[in-house]
Amino acid sequence: MRSGIAGSVLALMMAFGSVAPVWGAGDGIALEHVLTDVSNIPSLQRGARNFVNYCMGCHSAQYVRYNRLAKDLQISDEQLIASLMFTGGKPHDTMQVAMPAADAERWFGAPPPDLSLIARSRGADYLYTFLRSFYVDDSRPTGFNNLVLESAAMPNVLWQLQGTQRAVFAEGDHGAVFEGFEPVTAGSMSAEEFDQFVSDLVNFLGYIGEPAQLQRRQVGIWVLIFLLVFGLLSWALKREIWRDIK
Repeated sequence: MRSGIAGSVLALMMAFGSVAPVWGAGDGIALEHVLTDVSNIPSLQRGARNFVNYCMGCHSAQYVRYNRLAKDLQISDEQLIASLMFTGGKPHDTMQVAMPAADAERWFGAPPPDLSLIARSRGADYLYTFLRSFYVDDSRPTGFNNLVLESAAMPNVLWQLQGTQRAVFAEGDHGAVFEGFEPVTAGSMSAEEFDQFVSDLVNFLGYIGEPAQLQRRQVGIWVLIFLLVFGLLSWALKREIWRDIK
């Protein structure tokens, strides 16, 4: 897991299932839909692993505490420290980035944004499509461009997993029209494995945007059950009271 951190030191400057591609054309593309489920604990555990290995070299999640993460994701403090906390600290600390802000500003021009609320700000479909839409572009300083966010400042930190791809454009009535991707080099993951990797990461980003949603949804089910039972009792009581009244 630790090897991924080194690869993320140049990492994400901008924001970041089974899905069906719905690429658009013209001025942009339609976002691909991703199925996320914050009650899927194994997916969240994998997403947390992906986040600390490939994102947290540059990005923080300063509104989330490690011990809250461990509780919600059903992992022990020992597992938390061994697998998710690579910069020291204690379980009650927040998920702060190790890279000094001054260095980040000097290297990138601005500190990489905190990702605590990125899923609530951008949406899961945007993040999923963005992370899968890097393509080779020799004119860019990083060697990659992004179909969703043109001239994105961040490098493609997942290229070893996904491989590299080339975007194919055709001339249309209103400019270049995106037609699809062509593979250039293979990655260490299959297409299905990479899609699942990104889906788990996006699912985790959705969770940290509101960790309380796990409990809120559970409480909401019981509230609805209570309202249903109370409504039936109220209806039965009304019927009994008004039974003899014409």
